[in-house]
Amino acid sequence: MAGHQTYEEQKALVFRGLMILGLVTIVEVIIALFAKGHVIPSIRFTEGFGHYLYMLLMVGFSLFKAYFIIFYFMHMAYEVRGLVLSVLLPTTLLIWAIIAFFQEGSSWGARREQIKEKNEEIVNPTPAGKPQGYMLPGTMKG
Repeated sequence: MAGHQTYEEQKALVFRGLMILGLVTIVEVIIALFAKGHVIPSIRFTEGFGHYLYMLLMVGFSLFKAYFIIFYFMHMAYEVRGLVLSVLLPTTLLIWAIIAFFQEGSSWGARREQIKEKNEEIVNPTPAGKPQGYMLPGTMKG
């Protein structure tokens, strides 16, 4: 693919790329329809191994499409290694940041739910005549 190409060759490559992306997208949609039970209602992959396989396939197809778009439509496949790395490394850091923000948000949400539960908890007061806490031996004589 190195070197210059004619207009017809470039056009053929673009249409080939669009066909590949379209085919992958159609496969994604079909898998999603099956996994969510829209095609066969008795088969649903909402939990367990099937769900993880479904999610892995969706992430894999999405990463393939992102790779394909970056390397062929953005012409990164034909650039020098330094330029490619200068584009891809910040993207990797962005993905890491998104994962970190999701983790932080999930942790914050769990803590918020815990605070809400504590705020709604009804506390029964202890009787007034009974002492609370630890009493030193020999201080309570009755």
